[in-house]
Formats: sequence, C-alpha cells, structure tokens
Amino acid sequence: MIVAAAQFPSAVLDIEANAARTAGLIAEAAGRGAELIVFAELGLTGYELEAIAAGPERCVLAPDDPRLAPVRDACRAAGVAAAVSGPGRGPSGTADGMAIATFVYGPDGALLTRYDKHHLYGRETELFTPGPTAGGRFTYRGLKFALATCYDNAFPEVAERAAADGCQAYLASSFHDSVERTDEYATLARDHGFDVLLANGTGPRSGGVGCGYSGIWAADGSGLARVTGETGLGLAEVGVTAGPLSEARVPSGPDPEESEPAGISGGRAAG
Repeated sequence: MIVAAAQFPSAVLDIEANAARTAGLIAEAAGRGAELIVFAELGLTGYELEAIAAGPERCVLAPDDPRLAPVRDACRAAGVAAAVSGPGRGPSGTADGMAIATFVYGPDGALLTRYDKHHLYGRETELFTPGPTAGGRFTYRGLKFALATCYDNAFPEVAERAAADGCQAYLASSFHDSVERTDEYATLARDHGFDVLLANGTGPRSGGVGCGYSGIWAADGSGLARVTGETGLGLAEVGVTAGPLSEARVPSGPDPEESEPAGISGGRAAG
C-alpha cells in the first residue's frame, strides 16, 4: 500500500482553513497513488498551546464536526483514508476535557478509529487529558496499523506493544523542532521490524518551531521518503517484506533528487 506523510504550516486556530489545506493535500496525494495520508500533531489548529488554552471552546473537535467536512469529503471523493490531529472532546469522546486526538477517516468518510495521545509533554499536561494505553490500532486494506503521537514515541513500550500486536506499519503524528529527533524514527523502524511513517509539523509555533522533515522508513531502517520543504508530501509503499531499498517500494512521481516547489519527495530523498 502506498502511504503519504503530509506537512504544512497550520493557521492558528483556523480549523476551516486548515481543514481545507488538509483536503487539498489528500486529493494531491491520492492523485499520486496514496491510499492513506497522515498529518502532523494538532495540524487542525496548529501546535498553539497558549491559544488553545485561551479559547478551548473554539477548537475542541468531534469526529463529525462540520468544520471537518472537507476532510471527510476529500477521503470520500478520492476513496482513501486520512489521519488528522486536533484537540478532541474527550478523552475518547467523554463529555469533559480535551485530548490530543487523531481521527482516522476511511474511504467512505466515516471514522475508522480514534487515538488519544497517552504521554503528554510539558504544558500539554495542563490542557489535555491523557488517553488510554490501549487502542490506536486499525486494519485497513489488509494491513494492521498502529498510531502514536509525538512524545509517545519516547517510551519504548509503546512501539513494543505495537510490534507485539502484529502491526505492520507505525504512524506517528508529531511536532518536533529538531531534525535529529526525526532521524530517530529510522531506529524505531529497525528495532521493532515494522515500517514507520512520521508526519511532523512545520512553522513557528508556541513551544518551538516545527522542523518538518516528515518521512517514511522501511522495517530495516532504510529511508523511503523525506519531505524537505515547508509544505509537501512524502510517499512510499509499506507492508512489503523488509530488505534493501528498491525502486519497487517507491511510487511513481517526481524524481526525489529534483527540487519540488511543494517539498514533495518519494524514495531516496534527503536522509
């Protein structure tokens, strides 16, 4: 299956604008053959903790929120799935509080699953409620996926549970400000024997500047795709037998060595 890691600088608390940009990238990735597109942590609002704290009623989301209709419509129109992240009413749909939620929509626009970040970092602990340790699994077109969010990935037991559950691909929505931190996902793939996709935030935000460099790594730790621009897509095939990187794992599209205005890469781009 071809998957895509997507990144763009979110507009602060402008869910409608961010949903529209998300929908556009879903359509673009689907046009290049992607069947699943993953977006960064809090991409629907921006990683803006102070703004979220000042107006949580403006940004808390449910899976059927009308403001997310463009995302659901884009999945339905292209027949693909997408994982998007924002402040979710919760955790896991309860009446009180907020969670850092990931909603995974299927090709019919319906919710496939929801995952709430368990390991909160810094000021997140003042704003959000941690999700349960269980969950974050879904099966889509024959592959079993695990979900994790940013600081979750600093805890070895999170990936260990995913491997023990037989997950073939591990999807991480994050907001890192260090390229070196993004490089650690190659080790995560190699240590646990599954393909790893990182969708990382970009742009200046509270709590740091998102460095981007979203990427996809094979189960042996080799790089399959990397996004080097502020906005763009990285595409690669996951769920195949681990081994040396080959062109068979790279979707057709622009030469990854060429400069792309949208920061698009697929294959052996910057590592």
